[in-house]
Amino acid sequence: MSNLFGQRAALVSYRLGMADGVSITAAQFATALRHIGMRVRMVAGDGEPDVRVPGLALDAARPPTQRSLRAALDDVDWVIADNVCSLPMNQAAGEAVAEYLRGRQAVLRHHDLPWERKRYADITTWPPDDPAWRHVTVNELARQSLMAERGIAATTVYHGFAEHPCPQRRDEVRGLLGVGDGLLVLQPTRAIPRKNAHLGLAIAEALGATFWLTGPAEDGYADELAMLLAGARVPVRRRLPDGVDMAAAYAACDAVVLPSSWEGFGLPLIESAMHRKPIAVGDFPVARELAGFGFRWFPVDDPGPLRDWLAAPDPALLDQNEDIAGTHFGIDALALRLELLLSAPRMCHHAPTVRDAAGGAPECDCLTA
Repeated sequence: MSNLFGQRAALVSYRLGMADGVSITAAQFATALRHIGMRVRMVAGDGEPDVRVPGLALDAARPPTQRSLRAALDDVDWVIADNVCSLPMNQAAGEAVAEYLRGRQAVLRHHDLPWERKRYADITTWPPDDPAWRHVTVNELARQSLMAERGIAATTVYHGFAEHPCPQRRDEVRGLLGVGDGLLVLQPTRAIPRKNAHLGLAIAEALGATFWLTGPAEDGYADELAMLLAGARVPVRRRLPDGVDMAAAYAACDAVVLPSSWEGFGLPLIESAMHRKPIAVGDFPVARELAGFGFRWFPVDDPGPLRDWLAAPDPALLDQNEDIAGTHFGIDALALRLELLLSAPRMCHHAPTVRDAAGGAPECDCLTA
């Protein structure tokens, strides 16, 4: 039995319980922590958390008071600040959380870092740090960058997925979408500039497929997206029909596209593997990092290889991707990483990569407690 059994953890963020990447992966963390016997509470300013602290919301006019944070968090053993002290989208809220956490054991998980976004590049005091805290990044690139930019040591903990494929819903969802027997290309992302919906659409057009973009338009991209889709040469579908979740969306599609120029991780890379769908991937840095595990993906700048595969599908590609995803990015692997992380007596500048923690010997003594 884990020595963490019965301990309490709270995940804190701007918003939780929604369809954004932080919400999805916070739910993964919660599942993994429960696997090792911990009790988990979700705390946020927006969405559908267990405890709502309005001052944490992205659009909050005033930050949360220390009293409100104490009421939500004082009785837990671990606080996991999930991106709320990473990207200063509401800096006052993040600073209030950091003030509350001073001197107590906490995990600061970083999906994004200020210098990765032009509008935050001049903020040199984030993320905050404290000797009692353990920093976690979601990829190795960010771990190395955090040390180089701020001198902060971190551990890379990749996401852990508990997907539930439902291939039996394929025909039902395709019927709801009205796509018949034709090819359906899924882009399971928000519509913002760096997600490059125009490239996803171009792949669908090259394949003669219906293009399905599921996420909302944000960051001022709505007008540009409307113009793009108005000129589409293939049928287009938007958002998820009532009663259709992302697992059902994967069941309905024939191929997935993730043409982004930047992702902190890129959830569809693993989701597509677990749902046994081929995926065309943009050449962003973390995709190159994850490709090192052995995934077989298709390029976004040349639809030919994906077209050929769809004409004569090779199950070996899907088998390989599914096996890698389950071994290195499943919920059990995440639970092991978190148990090692939280059980370690201290952090050090030789924190192991996830590959070490999941399947090999740690590089130092920090995660052997």
